[in-house]
Formats: sequence, structure tokens, C-alpha cells
Amino acid sequence: MQIVVIGGGVLGTMHAVEAVKRGHQVVHLEREPEARGASVRNFGLIWVSGRSAVELPETLRARELWEELGERIPGIGFRPRGSLTVLRTDAEVAVAKEAASRPDAGHRGFELLDAHAARERNPALRGEFLAALWCAKDASVESRVALPAIREQLLLTDRYRYLPNRTALRITGSTTVEDDQGDRHSADLVVFCPGAALGGLATELTGGMAVRRVRLQMMQTEPLGEPLTTAFADGDSLRYYPGFAGAALERLRAEEPQQPVAAAHHMQLLCVQRADGGLTIGDTHSYDEPFPFDLDEAPYDYLATVVTELLGRPLPRVRRRWAGVYAQSLDPDEVVVRREVQPGLWIVTGPGGRGMTLSPAIAERTADLADL
Repeated sequence: MQIVVIGGGVLGTMHAVEAVKRGHQVVHLEREPEARGASVRNFGLIWVSGRSAVELPETLRARELWEELGERIPGIGFRPRGSLTVLRTDAEVAVAKEAASRPDAGHRGFELLDAHAARERNPALRGEFLAALWCAKDASVESRVALPAIREQLLLTDRYRYLPNRTALRITGSTTVEDDQGDRHSADLVVFCPGAALGGLATELTGGMAVRRVRLQMMQTEPLGEPLTTAFADGDSLRYYPGFAGAALERLRAEEPQQPVAAAHHMQLLCVQRADGGLTIGDTHSYDEPFPFDLDEAPYDYLATVVTELLGRPLPRVRRRWAGVYAQSLDPDEVVVRREVQPGLWIVTGPGGRGMTLSPAIAERTADLADL
């Protein structure tokens, strides 16, 4: 089949991967020279630990697919290092203990470790804490270079064309895409992955979707100077991931409100080491549009303080800060908004902060539904 994929972010790229893998011809359009949205402004975490029970099978399948890609394409930097959620209060330990006792804990690779065992797992964590929840299934990739590395591999085949700097203006006859350079791309199937660009053609095709946009702030440091053998999170992350929901989490929320800055910015700490040794640290969540054009320093100060306390050492100099926006489905039972809006024309968006983790499995499911 002839397939056109619109959108060069991680969702669009994974749909191209899946189509080529199944033997089809793909033309891949991206409005920028490279993807510039949330697909490259994230941690690069393949995050199994906090996914809900409903999402877990698809998450584990995505984890398998990422590992397969990592074996074929070393340039994506796949690292199955797991994660530690560091716990500093008894209430946080209780939430982790409850999660580690559930029937699906083994599928996630959960193990509750005391502080000594956690430091053996990650010696860089020299700060004071009570325990940590180990998740063996968590992994990471290099988000800034993964998509170009995947495209480079796709271009080795004779079934893939990447056309950057092309904006899809309209779709006629269900499956003919007209771009802003006057070219028409006829196809048997079109997959449109607009990311957070939910206006224009996306609105025209759908009439609006149950999707909201979310803004985040993150930062990256100079090299740490020592290996970070796992990713790590703080106890606030328990509050944001559905995999930790339960009676213990309700008690935590009631008894231990977040610090004011963390609460105001809907924050959690995630920290992962990049291939060059620097740390990517975040993040915040803002839901009210219009989003500000500037960056707020208070969350950065708070995150730097928490990481410094957990590492027990000063942070390296911050190299860069950034904001990003992603699209999130408003239906709690819908991992992603996926619709065949016209015969042969699919729109796929709204995975939220799960996009990097779930994109290979989302693309695989779209391909199955479209009978590729």
C-alpha cells in the first residue's frame, strides 16, 4: 500500500516504522526540518512503573518494541536501567508498599528497597531517604536523537521518503494530501499525527476532539561526573501516576500536602542521565491556556533543591532550560485519541505524557485496526 504519514514527532515516526515493517511504501511529511515539539522535549523515559492497570499491557508491549528498536538501531540510545522512586516519608513508603503488593507488581518489576539497598542499586543517591521503589522495567532513550536515528534506518530501505518543511494544507478524496509546496501525495491510507497542533487541519477534519494541551518546564545540566545507574523520581510522582492510586495514596494526599511551589505548578521530580552524562530534570504541568511565553524560575529552584538533597552533592551547572506542550486525551479510559475520520484517513493524537513510552504500541494498534 501507499501510505502518507503527516507529523514527524514520535507518534508519526512510529507509524512510519510500523508501516515499513509491514512492507508498505511510506511518504512522511513534517512541517519543520525536524520534530520540535514534546517528542524531543521530554525525558526519553520508557515509563512502565506508574501506568494504570488498564494501560499496563500496552505499556509492556511498547517496552518490548522499544527494546527491539534499540537492538536494531543503537543510535536511539536504549538503556534498560530501571528507576528508583525515592521515598522520604512514612506515608510515601506506604503508597509504594501497597503498589508493590498488587498482583501486577511482578509485571512492572516492582521491589521495595530499604535505603541501603537503593544506594547499592544507584550509588549516586547519597542523600537522606527512607526507602525506594525499584521498577526494573523502566528504561530510557535519547529523545533528541532517537527520531533522526530511526529515520536514518528507514531511509536504508526503498520504501520510505521523508519530506521535511512540508505543511499538509488539505486532504481531498479522503486520502490525497496537498502540501504547502503544491505537491499532491496520493495514498491508500493517511495517518495524521498532529501532536499539540490541534487547530487548522486537525480541527477541520474532526470538528474538535476531547483533548487538552499541557505545558511543561524542564532543564538539563552539564555532565554529572559519575554514572547515574538508574533514573529516579521523588515521592511527588506517586501523586501523578494512576498506577499508584489506592487507599494509601489518598492518605498521603490528605496528610501530607505538597510543598506550595510543587502544588502550584503540579510538579513531580523525574531525573534521567543523558548519554553525555548530563541530567534531564523536571517537570511541571500547566493546563490553563493561553500558556505564558516565559519560563518561571521558582519550579527550577525547587527541582534543583530536591535533586541536590537526593544526590547529596551540588548539581552541575544548568546547560539549558525549556518549555514544551503536548496533547492529552480527556477521556481517562482512552490512552490515545484514534479516529478514522474518513475512509482511509486516521487521526492519532493525545497520548499526553505517555507519548514517548507508548508510541510503538499505539502505532502497532493503529496498523492492526487499519488492516495494514
